[in-house]
Amino acid sequence: MGQNPEGPLPGLVPSDPPLLPDRGLQSDNNPVEIGLMLLFGVLGYLMKKFKYDGAPLVLAMVLGPLMDNSLRQSLLMSGGSGTIFFTRPICLVILGVVALILLLPVLPLISRIRKTVEKTEEN
Repeated sequence: MGQNPEGPLPGLVPSDPPLLPDRGLQSDNNPVEIGLMLLFGVLGYLMKKFKYDGAPLVLAMVLGPLMDNSLRQSLLMSGGSGTIFFTRPICLVILGVVALILLLPVLPLISRIRKTVEKTEEN
């Protein structure tokens, strides 16, 4: 059987949005789910409009709770002291790499500011 050149069932997509609120009520009969569906629909539209990639958001939603649990565990092991993150050499290396990654976008800005200051001092 050949494939449809227009894609799978092209007439199905335009007819779905009016039916979606009904689908939300069918699951648990909870209107909050419709609100969440609309909220995430608007969020998805805005992300697409402003060309924001969704992968970092999904990654943050997956890894966020894991990082929270690990932070809590580390603080419990150290008795609530945050110095546990600065005592091991590997922690210092990782923190240094993170600081470098956060500063990389700022370096071209600093370079431009220096050039404009030098130009104004010459005049």
